[in-house]
Amino acid sequence: MTDEWFQRVGSSIPRGFSRYYILERLLSGPHTGKEIIDSAIEQSGGKWKPSPGLIYPLLGRLLDDGLIEENRDGKYQITKKGKATADDLEALNRIIKNQLDVLMRVKNVGRFVAMDLIERISMMGTLLSSNVSKMTKDELEKYRRFLQSELRKMDERDKGKEIRID
Repeated sequence: MTDEWFQRVGSSIPRGFSRYYILERLLSGPHTGKEIIDSAIEQSGGKWKPSPGLIYPLLGRLLDDGLIEENRDGKYQITKKGKATADDLEALNRIIKNQLDVLMRVKNVGRFVAMDLIERISMMGTLLSSNVSKMTKDELEKYRRFLQSELRKMDERDKGKEIRID
């Protein structure tokens, strides 16, 4: 069960990453949306395949935010404001790399990540549950069906398997 779950969830790109990937990519020069998509696929070894439905709306928001601009060739390029944002992200990236380096040296990163994910999922569940009274009847039914479906999937995968998280 854990392998299947990590295959589904572990390969996902974190929320917000795509926006910053675009800024970082544009630091190297102007690119079209297609070039950004192609470079993401190439750099990830095919593990991340951002769709045009993700990239083009993000490019629109980055244009609206003044972080990028479109040049005469129809390519997107980063603005001064975008470069400042990218520089801030690079500083944050260095901090995170240092933290991950320590975790990898201690060799507890898998357990840490699993426990962090479980905590986040639990917090999301608590938040959703606290908002049940504000949900419409249709939203409540949709939430109920989702939870029941996930429980059924877990039951089916766990038949005969022992799950252990130390």
